[in-house]
Amino acid sequence: MYVLLPPSETKAPGGDGPALDLDALAFPALNATRQTLIGQLSALCGGDRARARAALGVAASKDAEIEATAELRTAATRPALQRYTGVLYDALDLASLPRSGQARAGARLLVASALFGMVRGDDAIPAYRFSAGSRLPGRGPVAADWRAPLGPVLADLLADGAPVVDLRSGAYAAFAPAPGAITVRVLSEAVPGDPTTRSVVSHFSKHAKGLLARALVASRADMADAAAVVRVARKAGLRVERTGPTTLELIT
Repeated sequence: MYVLLPPSETKAPGGDGPALDLDALAFPALNATRQTLIGQLSALCGGDRARARAALGVAASKDAEIEATAELRTAATRPALQRYTGVLYDALDLASLPRSGQARAGARLLVASALFGMVRGDDAIPAYRFSAGSRLPGRGPVAADWRAPLGPVLADLLADGAPVVDLRSGAYAAFAPAPGAITVRVLSEAVPGDPTTRSVVSHFSKHAKGLLARALVASRADMADAAAVVRVARKAGLRVERTGPTTLELIT
């Protein structure tokens, strides 16, 4: 099975891996778009600082990240699951998984990316600043860059027959659809045991998705469908309900 995750705007700096090698990344069909965006982004960040801030939607306090992005072709790398940080990745807590769980995470967890389209958890990538809301000068929304190349990649993934759990946020799900994937809504329940008091949550959704991703890679179980995902999640102590053939609700 595979789990699609959103990235994070915050990233761990540095690394001890070699410089970025696009040919070593998963999903080589995305390399042409990766090459184009990397070239334009690194040139932008190595030029006029005010122009770079405007394109990336950041303030001067993020200038160090802009400088790092200018050097992303030659900078040291880390595995993607060690590069991305924040609430979801804190809940995933990769470092505390046994080696077998870390290996499954590296292979099963796929991270959406405005710069790379999608990477596998163990793909080596540099630190960079570029999100779904960024807009390079002279280009449209970055989602438009990824729709054509990423769509077939996701279609092939789903055609393999292994279940795909789509935990991407709306901004990254807009890059390309994943028809047939298992989708998850995270809800809070104001009154325990009363479904009528449930509502969609935002910030805590990231934490809950991180816990679910952890449960799915920590388990050795063979998960062939949504029902199996529910069983594994419940065994890990999560409240998950199946609301349709490929739709789940995760209750916090």
